[in-house]
Amino acid sequence: MVDATTDESDRSRSVRADCASCAGLCCVALAFGTESGFGYDKEAGDPCVNLQPDHRCGIHAELRPRGFSGCTVFDCQGTGQKVTQVTFGGRSWQQMDPAGRELMFITFQVMRPLHDLLWVLDEALGRPETRSLHAELEALFAETEAMTLRDADGVLGTDVQAQRRRAADVIARASELVRAQARGRRRPSRAARRAIPDASLLGADLAEQDLRGVDLSGALLIRADLRAVDLGGADLRSADLRDADLSGAHLADALFLTQFQVNSADGDEDTELPPRLTRPDHWSGPRGGRRRLTLLQV
Repeated sequence: MVDATTDESDRSRSVRADCASCAGLCCVALAFGTESGFGYDKEAGDPCVNLQPDHRCGIHAELRPRGFSGCTVFDCQGTGQKVTQVTFGGRSWQQMDPAGRELMFITFQVMRPLHDLLWVLDEALGRPETRSLHAELEALFAETEAMTLRDADGVLGTDVQAQRRRAADVIARASELVRAQARGRRRPSRAARRAIPDASLLGADLAEQDLRGVDLSGALLIRADLRAVDLGGADLRSADLRDADLSGAHLADALFLTQFQVNSADGDEDTELPPRLTRPDHWSGPRGGRRRLTLLQV
């Protein structure tokens, strides 16, 4: 179980990015390129040209118009502050020799999937439908968090894939519980676990469909038309929503939806988001009236 001194709000805050407590690690440790929505090609370990000495972005308010849309859809899910403040005791990469910097950057990259897993477990714990699994979810959260609290060598020695495999079953069961309730079934059926084939969703016209409780985990929804779609209780873990149109869509109860996914899509002021997510600045105003939803058979 999670330690009694760590309440739900503390747990959730630990998997939310706090850039003020980081040292701009995502702007240095990671490689990026123009093909991924960045203004130029950069090698891992090289500071972004827009990174200021105080670790702030010099063009943060103009990232999209300046060609850095890739920055607006990145979320470290708390990895940056964990590496900076915990693993390296508050030291900046600027205070280290080349070997120390390399160690910090590699640690950041290994820590990221652990924090992704922590975020998923926290999201599952926040759903009342998963109450019967809370003990298992809390135990996995505590176990995974302990891995992130090791020193740099300990983090680098972690078998991240093995931990993700350990958690996969309970995460799948949590998804089944949420999706089953969204579709009005007492128990999740085998059919409810089936995702729509990824290939059919690239640019797919799914506007105004009833997709409540559908498993869309890992689905490729790039440029899909999702206007006024109902995604209540749908599993969107790792779904690719780049340039998808979410105007008027119901996402307030969607499962495993991230700020990263929302930022990569298009929407409007009628798009319903979970309270924990913010409406991107690039989204448009209200769209026209909605028509009645129709059920998509899956």
